[in-house]
Amino acid sequence: MVTKPIIKKGTTAAKTAKRKVSVKVPKKEEVMSKLRIRVRAYEHKILDASVKQIMDTANRFDAKLQGPIPLPTEIKKYTVNRSSFVHKNAREQFEMRVHKRLIDILNPSAKVVEALTNLSLPSGVNIDVKMT
Repeated sequence: MVTKPIIKKGTTAAKTAKRKVSVKVPKKEEVMSKLRIRVRAYEHKILDASVKQIMDTANRFDAKLQGPIPLPTEIKKYTVNRSSFVHKNAREQFEMRVHKRLIDILNPSAKVVEALTNLSLPSGVNIDVKMT
């Protein structure tokens, strides 16, 4: 960033002032890569056990973690008629809850990524991995 003093033209200060130029050089920053893991399941106990298993695996290789961050539970509600003809007003309501967690691994090494791909998690747990 270049800074210059503001001096009006034609003044004595303008004739005698020397322009000061300072240049700020930005520090060389490391490239931050992030592994974002979204875990989804219908049962929260299985979900929490899977998240703990992922975090233990990442901690074993000294990875920097953020999370688990609980995301809002997605609730799908369905209303169904009990009877189609006689008891038209009798209805049943069902709901499905999808629990979600988010884990960020900062600057993952190749060992961490390999260990996470070899991880076996229980059925019913959906994992989305995104590298940013």
